[in-house]
Amino acid sequence: SRTTSKHGAVVEGPVMEIPGLERSRQLRVYLPPGYESSEDRYPVLYMQDAQNLFDERTAYAGEWRVDEILDSLALETGLRLIVVGIDNGGQERIHEMNPFEHPEYGLGKGEEFVEFIADFVKPQIDSLYRTMPEREHTGIMGSSLGGLISHYAILQYHDRFGKAGLFSPSYWFGERIYELTEEDPFPGDSKIFMLVGEKEDDMVEGAERMYELLLEAGHPDENLVLEIDPQGEHNENFWGKHFGKAVQWLYGDQ
Repeated sequence: SRTTSKHGAVVEGPVMEIPGLERSRQLRVYLPPGYESSEDRYPVLYMQDAQNLFDERTAYAGEWRVDEILDSLALETGLRLIVVGIDNGGQERIHEMNPFEHPEYGLGKGEEFVEFIADFVKPQIDSLYRTMPEREHTGIMGSSLGGLISHYAILQYHDRFGKAGLFSPSYWFGERIYELTEEDPFPGDSKIFMLVGEKEDDMVEGAERMYELLLEAGHPDENLVLEIDPQGEHNENFWGKHFGKAVQWLYGDQ
C-alpha cells in the first residue's frame, strides 16, 4: 500500500533477528500522508505490541487505531511522523519486556530487547526510511509491560530516545525501576507523557510515585505530564483514545 496526500500507509518492515535471544521479530511501519511524493524527513516513534496498533485482525483485544489517528492529525495540525511498531513475542512477552529478575517470572530478557531496539532496529529504520535520526526527534511508547520497557529504554538509551509515552506502565513489577530512575534520571529535556486510569487497580499509585520521584530528581515539570483518567481501564481502547493527545504533546514542536 502507498501513501496519498490524505492517508498514510502501514507497510511490513523487515523481519529482524534479536541478538542473544535467537528469535526474530516483524516490524510494521506507518508512513505518513505524502511520504512517497515528498523528500521530507520525519520524526519517529517506536512502539511496542505492533499487533495491537493498526489492525483489528492481529490485535489481542481491539486496536489502538494509530494509523487513522495520525492521518487525522496530519490533516488537522500538519504533524506527520513515522511509527515503527515492533511485534511482541506472544508468550515470551512477559520475559522480553521485563528487564529485571522477578520472583514469579524469573530473569527477564528486557536488557537484550531494548538493546535490540536501540542498536539494531533504529539504525535499520534510519537507513531504510527518511527519518530525523536525532534523539530530540525520536520517541518510544508502550502500554502496560510495554510502558515499563519503554521507560527502561529511555533510561538506558537517552542518547537515542528523547521522548517517551508511558501508558499504564507496569511499575508494580518491582522496586528496581524506581531505584534506577532515582540513581540516573532522564536528561531534563526528555519529554515524558504518562497515562493511567483510575479503573486499573493500583496503577495510579505507581504512576504518581514515579511522577513525584522525577520532579524531585529535578525533571522540569513542563517536560513531564501525568494524565489520570477517572474512566480509564486497562485496555487498547483506553490507550488509543489518548494516543493522539500524547503524540501532539510529545511531537507538537517538531
